[in-house]
Amino acid sequence: MVSLNIKNSLLTIILAGILASGILPEIVVGQNCGCAAGLCCSQYGYCGTGNAYCGAGCKSGPCTGSNGASVSNILTQSFFNGIINQASAGCAGKSFFTRSAFLNAIGSYPSFGTTGTTDDSKREIAAFFAHATHETGHFCYIEEINGASRNYCDDINTQYPCAPNKNYYGRGPLQLTWNYNYGPAGESIGFDGLNNPETVATDSVVSFKTALWFWTNQVHNVINQGSGATIRAINGQLECDGANPNAVNARVKYYTDYCNQLGVAPGDNLQC
Repeated sequence: MVSLNIKNSLLTIILAGILASGILPEIVVGQNCGCAAGLCCSQYGYCGTGNAYCGAGCKSGPCTGSNGASVSNILTQSFFNGIINQASAGCAGKSFFTRSAFLNAIGSYPSFGTTGTTDDSKREIAAFFAHATHETGHFCYIEEINGASRNYCDDINTQYPCAPNKNYYGRGPLQLTWNYNYGPAGESIGFDGLNNPETVATDSVVSFKTALWFWTNQVHNVINQGSGATIRAINGQLECDGANPNAVNARVKYYTDYCNQLGVAPGDNLQC
């Protein structure tokens, strides 16, 4: 959601020759990684597929290599409790959203928090939980407030048509919304998102998986562009470019706070 001149063409030819020889220079000037869907951003900053791009050092995309970071070690129980304990005792999410459910869910998304540098891993975890905190009120709400009163059926979408008497309002850590998200999320995860959207609010592991599905497909590829890019990927039309500065500031506040807790600099481009 979130583009050659002759000089660039010559650079590509030179790089192809280097790769064919099996010798990589110690420093390679790469393109600005904003790879198309399905492509990986390599450790040298180039888009492509295969182990040279998606293996060790892969910065974004469907990476298969890991930087060795342990999400469970970064996301401690104390860190998680520091978020959810700010929700009141009567919140439905207090007993629904758990660290163990999240760690179970990330098993299906190995690129989350394990690509780039260790600091990149910490920033990605901080960003994810900043948005989840904002969307759910510190994991208080499983479902969108008054969501049932809103119509989130895009009846023009024929690939993922709305089922009768079903409502696709926000559910889960990132408030999955609309039939065109519930349908493919369900196909990827393994539940009937169109006919049983309620599953996102009744199965905590599935709930976290829907958030990670959206993150992997829409947000992960821009995480290296800063917090502002993640806000734009999640809710840009409604919040960015002055649309809702209070919401943007709230997300940024959570993000910088969590970065501080994890001992990592928040980086540039915080706003959108």
